[in-house]
Amino acid sequence: VQLQASGGGLVQTGASLGLSCAASGRTFSTNYVGWFRQAPGKAREFVAAVSWRDGTTYYAESVKDRFNISRDTAKNTVTLQMNSLKPEDTAVYYCAAKTLFYTRIYYTDKSWYDYWGQGTLVTVSS
Repeated sequence: VQLQASGGGLVQTGASLGLSCAASGRTFSTNYVGWFRQAPGKAREFVAAVSWRDGTTYYAESVKDRFNISRDTAKNTVTLQMNSLKPEDTAVYYCAAKTLFYTRIYYTDKSWYDYWGQGTLVTVSS
């Protein structure tokens, strides 16, 4: 599975921005797709995830009332719609896919995912 993240940019506080993660290759084996972000000098952290099978969504507390993750199985894409952006949302955003067999769901754990896309930079100015 190959993942291509896009949609980052420079926006002002309070603005909205949509990120897209396009999947190609053996996409039929995808179980979950997650978004993570990494701010300068900080560890990569979980943002949101979606079940490819039934669309169930999961969010980090810091974004759950502002961000929305969705998947389009026909287009093999996952969108992260980010609203009411804050300067602390500034980071490189990465999408990741879980495709291999698993016994437990650890969607917040970056090591649980099997494939990663390149990052896309989101900068929120104050």
